Amino acid sequence: MSFSEHSHPFWQVGFRPFFTLACIAGMILPVLWVAMYIGAIGIAPDTPSIIMWHSHEMFFGFGWAVLGGFLLTATRNWVQIRGYYGRALMYLVAAWLFERLGMWFEASWPPLLFRISSNLFLVSLVAMLLWTLIRHRSTDSYRNDNIFFLIALPIFIVAKNLMLDTDTLQIGWSMTIGLFRIAFLIMLERTLSQFMKNVFKVTILCNPLLNGAIKLLGVMMIAESLLPAPLSAGVALLLAILLAGRFIFWYPHLALRRIDIGIMYLGYLNIVLQLLLHFLGKTGGYAWIGSVSVHVFTFGVMGLIIPAMLIRITKGHTGRPVVFGRGDRALLWIMIAGLLLRVVVPQILPANYAVWIILAAICWFVCFATIGWRYVPFLFLPRADGKVI
Repeated sequence: MSFSEHSHPFWQVGFRPFFTLACIAGMILPVLWVAMYIGAIGIAPDTPSIIMWHSHEMFFGFGWAVLGGFLLTATRNWVQIRGYYGRALMYLVAAWLFERLGMWFEASWPPLLFRISSNLFLVSLVAMLLWTLIRHRSTDSYRNDNIFFLIALPIFIVAKNLMLDTDTLQIGWSMTIGLFRIAFLIMLERTLSQFMKNVFKVTILCNPLLNGAIKLLGVMMIAESLLPAPLSAGVALLLAILLAGRFIFWYPHLALRRIDIGIMYLGYLNIVLQLLLHFLGKTGGYAWIGSVSVHVFTFGVMGLIIPAMLIRITKGHTGRPVVFGRGDRALLWIMIAGLLLRVVVPQILPANYAVWIILAAICWFVCFATIGWRYVPFLFLPRADGKVI
């Protein structure tokens, strides 16, 4: 018998361990940041290394637990292979945990050990994903489209290391948002067409030239911080216009009737909003309270789409009906409330800025703690439909 036939269900496919880690990170990381921000841990919230820790961990701790789990699962389906399981996943989980330790104890670790700890997970996972996509390119059902992943995945490593240096933190930050943006654009383009066809029996606009232009502009936005400000602003505005135009033909009036699909559309709209805020920032626009552009993306895109994504994939890939119950829908509304508290309310009542940050972090914690409580147990069990993976 092979290892795959005897191994625990938890190690059968990538989304199981990494969605578990995503829930844990989603619970812990915002709480730690708020504790730093209000001084409960005794570190000034504007210390460069602390800002670096917060931004790095939300993108490369939490964000890459989600993206890694998604890509490990999706790529095996795209190229029709067994995919990574068992000891390979155990190694990746150990590397992810090693990175979290390194990020927390950075100041007391030798520089070489810190660099190893901070790169081992991502370098290993990117190499594994690239090997899968390149080696099995002939059977890739998204062969032409996945060229964008072949471009973006290695750049994640560059962006990550730029974020680890306070002198290049903002460049790395900008590149990372651009990389996650292109990943979300690809994912939304592929999944929403399927969701809308299955649920509402409609076919959303899927023009190859338009879709290709959107992704090419998305790739340009990865390097926006290195471009002249007028060019960066122009690319952001053009991308926002194309995305908004396509949105009109994606039947939003139908999608927004159901929160489980509508929240994906809200995440899409926040990509547009973040690009418009970027454009305004480059052209001397309004001075917002807090880092609004960044949090429109992290809370408005990642924070809205990821919970629905975790619930949907966990149910579907463990052989359970993909139905969003009342509790699931309530969690999505909690994240919408968190977005308003983090981005909108501070613009109206800036005097209580710290209160809104705390309340937004509570919304984030409640959402991912509840998802973990409800769905992580499924990840340790065999599929409900009797299939192996």
